[in-house]
Amino acid sequence: MNEPLIELRGISKSFGSNKVLDNVDLTIYRGEALGIIGPSGTGKSTVLRLIAGLLNPDEGEIFVQGVRRQGLIEDSADPIDIGMVFQQAALFDSLTVDENVGFLLYQHSKLPRSRIQELVKAKLEMVGLSGISNLYPSELSGGMRKRVSFARAIMSNPDSLTDGPEVLLYDEPTAGLDPIASTVIEDLIRDLQLAHGVCGTYVIVTHQESTIRRTADRLVFLYQGKVQWQGKVSEIDSTDQPLIKQFMSGSVRGPIQVVG
Repeated sequence: MNEPLIELRGISKSFGSNKVLDNVDLTIYRGEALGIIGPSGTGKSTVLRLIAGLLNPDEGEIFVQGVRRQGLIEDSADPIDIGMVFQQAALFDSLTVDENVGFLLYQHSKLPRSRIQELVKAKLEMVGLSGISNLYPSELSGGMRKRVSFARAIMSNPDSLTDGPEVLLYDEPTAGLDPIASTVIEDLIRDLQLAHGVCGTYVIVTHQESTIRRTADRLVFLYQGKVQWQGKVSEIDSTDQPLIKQFMSGSVRGPIQVVG
């Protein structure tokens, strides 16, 4: 972890009168699995959208592989590709799985349809889904929809210079899933990183303890718009940091204010 891929420096972001992020510094290193944790409403998903170039910060700077980003991702391309898996899978209900996974290639490449279908089939097999290309999202379980969204996120154009995203951003990938389906997703996240080598670096936002422990190597704890703690996953059981102790135990007593 000696080469920063992405750096957030002094990032602040407000929505109306609500200041979600307050002078946040965050570094993502090549080859790491970074988990961003903390109570609901503390800006975790906002951080992902800032990294992805879907939002602009109100204050601060974002650097991607040492290059300062100017505007949104649609304004100028980053030096590396960054993919994102949204919490609700964000599939197009009116399109088949094939059309969802291959959407960008169908829309923006000159590849023949038969070639795109081959690429879609390969990505689906990579996430453990075969023979579902002609199904619609409504015909899939929640866990299957999540995996289809993974396949879409790692899809790339073989005619381009890149082999796919160098960084993947996962927003609550196991939210709403039962424990077994969650384990399948957690294993898949690690498998894509280690076995398939699709994406060696990723950032994951999650509340789920099993997902924290099984998918992250390093953690950043956000609360009240600030980074309150950073450390290895192995340190969460031994740290004396009261925020971490309360969060991991689920206790209503402690420095984290309980809403409602």
